This record gives sequence, C-alpha cells and structure tokens, in this order.
Amino acid sequence: MAGGSLYKDGDDEAITDINVTPFVDVALVLMVIFMVTARLIVARGVEVEKPKSPVGDDLKGTILVTVDASATLYVMGEKQRDRYAARAAIEKLAKQQKDPRAIIAGDTKVAYGAIFMAIEVTKSAGVDTIALANDPLPDGQIPVIPK
Repeated sequence: MAGGSLYKDGDDEAITDINVTPFVDVALVLMVIFMVTARLIVARGVEVEKPKSPVGDDLKGTILVTVDASATLYVMGEKQRDRYAARAAIEKLAKQQKDPRAIIAGDTKVAYGAIFMAIEVTKSAGVDTIALANDPLPDGQIPVIPK
C-alpha cells in the first residue's frame, strides 16, 4: 500500500506498541522539579548570620533550633514564645524519631548565654546529640573575630 497510514506496519496490521519516550521525558522533568523544590523545603528556616570557621563538616540533624540576633528561639523555623514552649516543641519532635539529633544555629550578634540556653533547652527535651552550625570558610582563610 503506497500511501499507507503512519500507524500500520507493512503487513496492514495496526501497531499496538506503546511509545514510552514521552512518558520518560515527563518523568525526568518531574524528577528535576521535585529535586529543586525538596532542596528549598529542606533549607527553610530563620535567616541568621552564623559564625564562619574553616573547621566543621556537613551536619546531619533532624531538629533545627535557631537563635536570631534578638535571642528569639525558633524550632524548625517556628517562633517560640519562651523556653518552655521551645522545650515542648523539641520534645514532641524527639518522640517522633528513633535517634533525634539537633542542630543549633545562632546569630553572631547574639550573646553566648542565648546559645547556651538553646543547648540547655534542647538537652532538657531529651535530645543528647547536638551540633552547632557554622558557615564554612575557604581552606587557608583565617576567621575574623568580630569586635
């Protein structure tokens, strides 16, 4: 048949194969979108100016406690009215996890006592593994102590 249909073989039978190329294209685009949005969701939190240091590794934690420049406590990005509310929020998160770990991020402008209070609240909520967050410096650069 000289002017045959696009969907026919040479034997005049309909082609019943499924073309998976468009499906794969859509799946790859969705995967990229999910990867980008997941990174944004994980990075949510309170913006603080963390201390810079050439030491330290990537932190693995499940509970994020933040102290901003005005010494306000945040747990997983949610503002807490006082240390008791923060403790209750941390306890609730810790009970939901097998091995809770906390990362405490503090602003460089906040007093040492506020950071210590965040550590104390986190420990008293039953989380024993705590790390302090910092921003990395390039190799060989020496941190500057703020005045």
